[in-house]
Amino acid sequence: MKRIVKLLKKKKLKFAVAESCTGGLVSSSMTAINGSSKVFTMGLVTYSNRSKMDILNVPKNIIQKYGAVSSQCCLSMLKGLAKISKSKICISITGIAGPRGGTKKKPVGLVYIGIKNGTKISTNEFKFKNKGRIFIQKTTVKKTFDLVLKSIN
Repeated sequence: MKRIVKLLKKKKLKFAVAESCTGGLVSSSMTAINGSSKVFTMGLVTYSNRSKMDILNVPKNIIQKYGAVSSQCCLSMLKGLAKISKSKICISITGIAGPRGGTKKKPVGLVYIGIKNGTKISTNEFKFKNKGRIFIQKTTVKKTFDLVLKSIN
């Protein structure tokens, strides 16, 4: 994390995140680093579908058609965050941390991480092992910072 904060500072980049299944762990990890206030603009925990719609302007039909845990929702969260935060680097996270809530199509451990660096946007699908809620959340945070690092290097 220190490396990311240093790089963001060096490149004069701002960072924002909209989290669902990680419940603020990415934001907490960022703000634990001294000097992160120079680069971290906001962290939103949009845990409910309502908050995704009200705060990030995720269209209701996206949630109804694809579900909150989908690449479509992740992308919509990302676009909404970019508009609100005006940050160059934006991250959106939605997934199923468990222990329940999974289905055959969308198992526990399914996570989407969206990343926007300027005009470059991507959503990434991961299927983490179901080794418990905390494991999935922490693995998602680690993967998020790996993606950020790759994006800014």
